[in-house]
Amino acid sequence: MESGRSTTNSAKLARLGFTELDLSARLLASPALVELFAEIDIDDSESHLEDANGFLAQIAATADPDQALLLLTRFMEACSDQQRRRISSTLVADRDTLGRLVEVLGMSEALGEFIIRHPEHWSILADAEVLAMAPAASQVRASLLQAVGADPKVPAPIADGQSTEVLNRLRISYRSHLLGIAARDLAGLAPMESVASWLSDLADGVLEAALAIARAGLPEGAPACRFAIIGMGKCGGRELNYVSDVDVIFVAEASGGDEEGALKTATDLAIGVMRACNSVTTEGSIWEVDPALRPEGKQGALVRTIESHIDYYERWAKTWEYQALLKARPSAGDLELGARYVDAVAPFVWSAADHDGFVTDVQAMRRRVEEQVPARIGERELKLGPGGLRDVEFSVQLLQLVHGRSDVMLRSSTTLDALEALAVWGYVGRDDASTLADAYRFLRTLEHRLQLHRLRRTHTMPEDESDLRRLGRSLGYRGDPVGELHAKWRTHAREVRRLHEKLFYRPLLQAVARLDAGEARLTPEAAEQRLRALGYQDPAGALRHLEALTSGVSRRAAIQRTLLPVMLGWFANAPDPDAGLLGFRRVSDALGSTHWYLRLLRDESTAAERMAQVLASSKYATELLLRAPENVAMLADQSELEPRPLETLLAEVASAAERHDDPVIAVGAVRSLRRRELFRIAVAELLQVAQIDGAQVALSDVATATVAGALRVAERVVGGGAELPMRFTVIGMGRFGGRELGLGSDVDVMFVYEPIAGADDNAANSAAFAVANEMRTLLMAPTSDPPLDIDADLRPEGRQGPLVRSLA
Repeated sequence: MESGRSTTNSAKLARLGFTELDLSARLLASPALVELFAEIDIDDSESHLEDANGFLAQIAATADPDQALLLLTRFMEACSDQQRRRISSTLVADRDTLGRLVEVLGMSEALGEFIIRHPEHWSILADAEVLAMAPAASQVRASLLQAVGADPKVPAPIADGQSTEVLNRLRISYRSHLLGIAARDLAGLAPMESVASWLSDLADGVLEAALAIARAGLPEGAPACRFAIIGMGKCGGRELNYVSDVDVIFVAEASGGDEEGALKTATDLAIGVMRACNSVTTEGSIWEVDPALRPEGKQGALVRTIESHIDYYERWAKTWEYQALLKARPSAGDLELGARYVDAVAPFVWSAADHDGFVTDVQAMRRRVEEQVPARIGERELKLGPGGLRDVEFSVQLLQLVHGRSDVMLRSSTTLDALEALAVWGYVGRDDASTLADAYRFLRTLEHRLQLHRLRRTHTMPEDESDLRRLGRSLGYRGDPVGELHAKWRTHAREVRRLHEKLFYRPLLQAVARLDAGEARLTPEAAEQRLRALGYQDPAGALRHLEALTSGVSRRAAIQRTLLPVMLGWFANAPDPDAGLLGFRRVSDALGSTHWYLRLLRDESTAAERMAQVLASSKYATELLLRAPENVAMLADQSELEPRPLETLLAEVASAAERHDDPVIAVGAVRSLRRRELFRIAVAELLQVAQIDGAQVALSDVATATVAGALRVAERVVGGGAELPMRFTVIGMGRFGGRELGLGSDVDVMFVYEPIAGADDNAANSAAFAVANEMRTLLMAPTSDPPLDIDADLRPEGRQGPLVRSLA
């Protein structure tokens, strides 16, 4: 009987999502859980999720029900009888508290082990008010300082020693705060970026407490110094992971006149901070404090003054070091000194793009990082591989460093804030920014879940099915956790890679980086000087155009402020830069409010450069473009500049002609197609996409198709729906006949007809004349499109002869 009941219970445990069925069944019957699961019996009713006061259902809803149940059992076993009764009473009375507890246990084995060792710290999960609002950074700092016996109210707190016991108190306090963050995170009480900022605040507090421990070890009479810890990397950007090295730079300043002695004291403090965090005790370690981003890296002095840093960055620093400084933030110690350091190095960050080859260097650095990922894990890399977090971060940082020289709105050390600013001010399309932000949040959340399990530093997706299942369930995938997780991850990775290649290798970046900061900022003074130097004939007029194009706070103005400093140089490389700028203003006035025009020029800078060359080189092509500004889209794709085959043109013209009953509108559509093709050919010839003889053939084909379309309409008009009494053709003559037309050529023709069988000759002649005359009228009528001059003077007897003749 007992065996049958056990089998039934196991089956229902399986339906609830448990996989370790025998173990889970035994745990449910363990004495430690008697207060929670007294007389448990999973019956056969449809309401089995309500069994045992619904507790089992809450465990089953966690990322790993088996792990949650095992750790819950061990936690209750670790408690004293009094604690167990009190905790059981709380969990029975408050389902939300039980939910928070088992959510943490089902996701994080490491935090489960923590509360098993220290049951008293579970209480943070029972305080809904505390969990609803994260403590302020100052509260976290004070709590950690108090844990090591330091007074948080004094300017330079000192711990009550450096013993293992003090180090353990720091670790216990740290993990207690981490438990609260994980509970808020897993309960969905805040977005990923808030979790990352809380983890960064916690890191700041730990560094402050570690510094207090280091001060406790200074010898009496040690030379006084001011000492600051600068957060770098993810800590500096307030986007830290659960488990990560904490990158820092140590800065010091003598409080008196003994700089050498002060640096010695500061070095002792730095070593003490690292030892307090890095060393392993019975409570483990916290994380590694890594000062490798300092000048000269591991070979350089551990601590420097601000002046020493400045000297290094002025003379020796490499591109990646300026990029790293983008994240610098005062984290602990003397925050005023830290703020002075950040202010002092900021100019190096925002002038980094002025260095020769900056963009190329950053791009090469990203490729090197990717190439160093071992092939065996490359497909599973969340951080360093293609489509990973580094693709987002490098893309955002490169755009910041290039455009942030002239736009202070982009100067954020946090990836998502910077990405939002890039979108708001037009440097990245809104949809692209939204896609990148969603992917970044997903990848960072996935990274957090990976690390939470054992609190180990990792950013590689596991291969084990149970680990993948836990990850998928932690993100809410319950039908097929592994399959849904992989599908979502791969979708985001593909989008990240696509946008990384689009943004990170955007040719416009190279062009903008070649400008100095004044030119990129496009101030009136810098603009006027540059216009004169570039050879503009009317700098004052050009400045008026620039003002009209770039004034205001709209996205349109912001994007044009990015484009125009570069385009001014492109205009100047062509024969008439003044005309180019005027043409750009006219096209922008026509298209600037459309969703695609400026986005095309920003994201496809080849199109912008081609447009500049066309507008500043050819009044004819400019006028064609102004009549149909949407044709600027052709400039983004070289295949769009290749002349269309005659067969394609004839089919398109026939379709356009048949689409409209009104002959004027019908031929207007035909002439619009001709205008488009004239622009295509003019640009292709100008940009040397097509050779001259190829352009002549293409122009002749366009004329042929245009004449054919007009003939189709004219025959319809003259016939009035009835059959015409003749067959009619247009014979190409001269350069038209030889397929050698130029852009401004007339079309030399002869009109020839042949009466159909049984038709009256006079009627056929009259109809043919009417068709020819209607054609010429429709094609040569004044409209916004260039007319096609039909010249029949090469007919027999020239102008004195009849306009049309029969074959006879």
